[in-house]
Amino acid sequence: MPRKDITLTGSELVEFLAAGRHVQVATNGPDGFPHLTPLWYLFRDGRVTFRSFSRSQRIRNLRRDPRVTVLVEEGERYAELRGVMVQGSATLLDDPELIRELYAELTVKYEGYRLDPAALEARYGRYLAKNTAVVVEPERIISWDHTKLGGAY
Repeated sequence: MPRKDITLTGSELVEFLAAGRHVQVATNGPDGFPHLTPLWYLFRDGRVTFRSFSRSQRIRNLRRDPRVTVLVEEGERYAELRGVMVQGSATLLDDPELIRELYAELTVKYEGYRLDPAALEARYGRYLAKNTAVVVEPERIISWDHTKLGGAY
């Protein structure tokens, strides 16, 4: 008997990625080992998007090799596991205005409030030129939702 389809539908995938709290970001390190780190992220224009300090290992890795895998997942027990893995290439953007937008949106998502422009500048202005935005251009998306199994394995 074939296994029940547990992939997320298009609308479920969008909802899941928009609501997710953390993304695991895997880049290819200079020594050939994966470099895996958790980050705050946004789901903007149908793409996983995050910012990172330009001198970070992940950005140095992506400048050398733009291939990236990101994972958003949730669930404690097997029957609750849900996730989306996106494999693709990273578009790197060194635009301070875009970084400002990302900081503003991340503050709303993770801290629950919107900063006025002066407060945003005071809090993050000195970091804008030191950051790179990363937009993950998907090439392959893999998803799973074990709640669709209804307790059967």
